[in-house]
Amino acid sequence: MAIVLGQPGVDGLRDAVGALRECQRDEAPMQLHPGDLGWFWQFGAEATGAAVRTWSRDGEFLAVGLLDGARLLRLTTAPGAQRDEDLAQQLARDVSEPERGVLPAGKVSVEAPTGALVHDLLFEAGWNAGEPWTPLRRDLTEPVPDPDVRIEVIGPERAYVRTAVQRASFDKSTFTDERWHAMAAGLPYADARCLVAYDDQGNAVAAVTVWSAGPGKPGLLEPMGVHREYRGHGYGKAISVAAAAALQKLGSSSAMVCTPSANVGAVATYKSAGFQQLPERLDKYRDQNSRARAVVAVVNNGILNGRSGKD
Repeated sequence: MAIVLGQPGVDGLRDAVGALRECQRDEAPMQLHPGDLGWFWQFGAEATGAAVRTWSRDGEFLAVGLLDGARLLRLTTAPGAQRDEDLAQQLARDVSEPERGVLPAGKVSVEAPTGALVHDLLFEAGWNAGEPWTPLRRDLTEPVPDPDVRIEVIGPERAYVRTAVQRASFDKSTFTDERWHAMAAGLPYADARCLVAYDDQGNAVAAVTVWSAGPGKPGLLEPMGVHREYRGHGYGKAISVAAAAALQKLGSSSAMVCTPSANVGAVATYKSAGFQQLPERLDKYRDQNSRARAVVAVVNNGILNGRSGKD
């Protein structure tokens, strides 16, 4: 049965989000979470539907990807499909040939789960190891302590507080009230919460959005930020602890977050909040058009035809 590349559009987003929920496992954290689609939803349902790609066989989802910008595909696979050779071949072709409508020509990047066979194929074709990322996880089977700051769960009438902290935390943020409302109208936000932390003077000092994938599945922090004027006082730790507590109330089995390894301050903050550092992940990037042709040649020449041709 052939593997089909799809672009679900608005009408197919519910199925794509559902497939992502089913992919989440504590023992094998996925590269893409329903919360990643939820955060992207700030740009609207149509933009989100246009940015999602799916790979299915006989009606069964094998992989879901999000174009997080024109040149970055964030991808995850169903737990049993990471080493599926047909899927790896299909993914390699689809990310390498611009006419397939996944990634354009030129420099592009792919993030996929650690251990997925597509990594091997792209490496064989000359793709390079890209930016290292550090995933961190906090188990939620034990009680989470009080964060020692006042925490507010933000609703629609207070969205302006959440968006203001976001813009004060990230220099290039374009998160507006309008975008918050678009995000909150998205399917994944039904199992999400926005939290804001306050100092003793009542100033909003940090914020986070947490996303559940359903009871018994890992939840996600995306994103967390501390107001630039209030850094160095432990508010990042406090809001991260509050995020873990919120996910625990939503039934999540663990709290997950991933940050660039170069951001040593963020890694230290999450560790101070009880998150355990996991092995680094590396994305793959292609820096010129010849890389795309190399991938196609590798696949067509049978490097993964029948157990990679290396028996």
